[in-house]
Amino acid sequence: MRADFAGVLWALKLGAVTNALLILSLLSAPGAGGEVLASALVLLSVSAFRCVFPNRYRGQVVLHDTVFSSIFWTRVLATFSEVGFIFLLALLLRSSPIDGGGGVAVLSGSMVGLAVVAQGLVWRAILTQRAIWFFYEEICWFLIFVANTLASAVLIVGGAASETNGAMLLDWNLVFGAFYLPWQVFHLRALWREALPGAAPSGPGAKSWREGLRDARRRRARHTDAAAWGGVIGAVWMVAYWAAVIPVWVHQVALVLSASPR
Repeated sequence: MRADFAGVLWALKLGAVTNALLILSLLSAPGAGGEVLASALVLLSVSAFRCVFPNRYRGQVVLHDTVFSSIFWTRVLATFSEVGFIFLLALLLRSSPIDGGGGVAVLSGSMVGLAVVAQGLVWRAILTQRAIWFFYEEICWFLIFVANTLASAVLIVGGAASETNGAMLLDWNLVFGAFYLPWQVFHLRALWREALPGAAPSGPGAKSWREGLRDARRRRARHTDAAAWGGVIGAVWMVAYWAAVIPVWVHQVALVLSASPR
């Protein structure tokens, strides 16, 4: 593993260009509008912003020591973009005329509910600086994509793969789940190891919410070493989430939903 991530972090800025191109593509797409377009544009815009001003909540690690790298404001933006992302995935699942005996509705609804819970957990982690809450947040994301994978499998088995709109994206859901879910197990193990020293309520690193809010708004620790950014797992997460896999996925979902009669 490279000891320094300066090159990775600067190369990540190319993801802002990718996101900008995807935004322009959506704005020019026929039929795009409403909550689908809004949700996609929020995620793509926030992803572009994070590519330019990357940070890591754990330890308030930043590449650029500027107010634009604020943990607090980044998290405010990410709260909306993440809920919007899962809303789009749930809407895609519900757009199929096949309901899987109601199971798809339950699974897609649980995805949105878990995304909301995850936001509360990550905010608690940031405001208390207790890494255990990051661990619990990522469990929510693991469960979200278990539900997304299962619902997609139900739809494909039920014949949704024969439909024109969204058929490719159901396959994409399965492929993503096949790679993401095992990767997330390793991610959770890494977060658990980070959480152990401060797992107790009065353990090292625990803060009052006022201290946590102050640090999230003002404290910035500029680092480029790999360990500060979560190592290889952290690098893969940043590139896939902000610059590559998730932006392209959201773009395609938005195009399909915009073209589908609703």
